[in-house]
Amino acid sequence: MEASTLSPDQRLEFITRNLQETLGEDKLKGLLQEGKDVNIYWGTATTGKPHVAYFVPMSKIADFLRAGCKVTILFADLHAYLDNMKAPWDLLAKRAEYYEHIIKAMLESIGVPLEKLNFVKGTDFQLSKEYTLDMYRLSSVATEHDAKKAGAEVVKQVSHPLLSGLLYPGLQALDEEYLKVDCQFGGVDQRKIFTFAEKCLPALGYAKRIHLMNPMVPGLTGTKMSSSEEDSKIDLLDDAGALKRKLKKAFCEPGNIENNGLLSFVKFVLFPLFGEKEFLIERPEQFGGNVSYKDFETLEQAFAKQEVHPGDLKGAVQRELNILLDPIRTKFQSPELKKLTNSAYPPPPSKKKTPGGKGASKGGAAPQNDELVPSRLDMRIGKVVAVEKHPDADTLFIEKIDVGEENPRTIVSGIANFVSLEEMQDRIVVVLCNLKPQKMRGVVSQGMLMCASTDEPKNVEPLDAPEGSAPGDRVFIEGYESGKADEELKPKKKVFEQLQADFKTSEDRVAMWKDSPFMTKLGLCKAPTLKNATVR
Repeated sequence: MEASTLSPDQRLEFITRNLQETLGEDKLKGLLQEGKDVNIYWGTATTGKPHVAYFVPMSKIADFLRAGCKVTILFADLHAYLDNMKAPWDLLAKRAEYYEHIIKAMLESIGVPLEKLNFVKGTDFQLSKEYTLDMYRLSSVATEHDAKKAGAEVVKQVSHPLLSGLLYPGLQALDEEYLKVDCQFGGVDQRKIFTFAEKCLPALGYAKRIHLMNPMVPGLTGTKMSSSEEDSKIDLLDDAGALKRKLKKAFCEPGNIENNGLLSFVKFVLFPLFGEKEFLIERPEQFGGNVSYKDFETLEQAFAKQEVHPGDLKGAVQRELNILLDPIRTKFQSPELKKLTNSAYPPPPSKKKTPGGKGASKGGAAPQNDELVPSRLDMRIGKVVAVEKHPDADTLFIEKIDVGEENPRTIVSGIANFVSLEEMQDRIVVVLCNLKPQKMRGVVSQGMLMCASTDEPKNVEPLDAPEGSAPGDRVFIEGYESGKADEELKPKKKVFEQLQADFKTSEDRVAMWKDSPFMTKLGLCKAPTLKNATVR
């Protein structure tokens, strides 16, 4: 159906379907009723390698185009540089070029005509005199508190943040004005940046924009799909064999429709692209034969009733993903794009082996003792067998925690203002066990109780373990199951402090290191209520 034949209500349906929230929907309706073109932009920082989760915003961009909107895609290379300077400028230039090629290939694979899109790099306009002066003007109306709060869910939160992280929300706000758009589109994790823009742009004399927010779609593990962890995401250039292997490992519990990354992909990518096409589940006659679904709700209900087996769902998603990925794989077989891929994301250097001598292991490889990886942390499930208030500190509890050793450990925790003694007694918790023992108001603490915490409002709560967990069960970061923990973390090396800077809870309350969840053999570790909180 051509956009010119759609009514304002039909255009609105295409623009807003599957969104979690729209800020300024009345203004959007007004633009559509007046028959005006709606200009929308979506930005992506050119850091990690794009993966199949990028089909979620691409599918939504296809909806915008169906509604007759004009769409700008911003390759935010300056934002990427400010994001704790993960990559030097020359590498970022290659990555911006890679992003442009891979995203265009994705859009072509879902049938989006590229001539209807505008592609822009951040440095094409963000280094201009006018933009720079506006950044200075914005800094005179926005407080440090506002900027830090705005970036809380997308900028790494540390106790002493770099100024670059505080600039990030201001840049994103100004982009709306300099790209001359009516709307900005992003994930709901961007909401605080969007409300920051709504507050600051009018203070500079610029119009408040409309904000369109996608839900945060879980990845293969039931948490956010990670660019940094190989088996938690499907690369757009993965071959069919790698795709099958990764989908086989995907979290897909029979009947469980919560945090099911496969069902979410079907809902937010496949069904919007299908149009009149039905979603086909192929299975042998002995298991009921093939079955098709016209809409996602019917499929979801069937899965919840266990009428669709996880293996059959994985097979159907695998088939449809291969259809989407095949044109991208073919395009990137060209020598030029192969060279670009290797330049933008060079393979890690191979580890040299030491034939023998000091520091050599049995296999001959020198141990990587200084590598900053979460497997160096000895985290375990513990059970609080006794708890009392510290006699000399009202804010501290003294707990006896069984962590699977001969005797319980004594742990001192600053949670007395937030959790009662009754709530702590017999509680199953997560404990960091290889910190150097330390006196806390005269009592030696032999570890740390891992908690989620927020500053506004101030709240602290111990992490919950998966149901059925037992004292001594190992807690690991997904993807780092096989590493060996340090016997004791040396305070001078600040291993825990550096790793903890990336500890947080997700929108689903899952404890995370970067984009990888805290897990045991039984499942995910979560905060009871706190979302997007610090974990420490």
